[in-house]
Amino acid sequence: GAKPAFFDSTAGLRGRKGELYEGGIRVPLIAFWPGKIPAGRVIETPVAHWDYLPTLAELAGAAAPRDIDGLSFAPLLLADSPPPRSLHTYLYWEHHNGYSQQAIRLGDWKGISTTGGPFELYDLAGDPGESRNVAADHPDILQKMLRLMKEARTDHPAYPLKPVPSANDSGKD
Repeated sequence: GAKPAFFDSTAGLRGRKGELYEGGIRVPLIAFWPGKIPAGRVIETPVAHWDYLPTLAELAGAAAPRDIDGLSFAPLLLADSPPPRSLHTYLYWEHHNGYSQQAIRLGDWKGISTTGGPFELYDLAGDPGESRNVAADHPDILQKMLRLMKEARTDHPAYPLKPVPSANDSGKD
């Protein structure tokens, strides 16, 4: 029953909550800490939810667990110097809701794969709304992303990669 278009909750980005297009995963973060975080600073460096634990641990003076994927973005918040374009070599997401979707971000490039469908590639620097699939124009980037997605994924019996159900599918596994 949600109507994301009514509130323009994705500000023109493709997708919505529960999807791996930018409208479903790009979320603004507002940080306020007078005397520590410079006021009015805008940081475009992408971070992910798994970066929060190491960030909060660092800010609290505690050690973060060693066996996690997250990286602290505390230096982005506290530094006066220009932020780096990326903390991570790449970011990887999976979503399983009746079918599987994978996404990867490598710099300004974003790749999306829906199991059983074609790989999509977008240049977020010029197309943040993911309206122009440029996969056919950049086979080298596409191949690199496919390799990184395979590297990032851990197979697990509870989360198999499922294709989009066909119209003839009963919906039962």
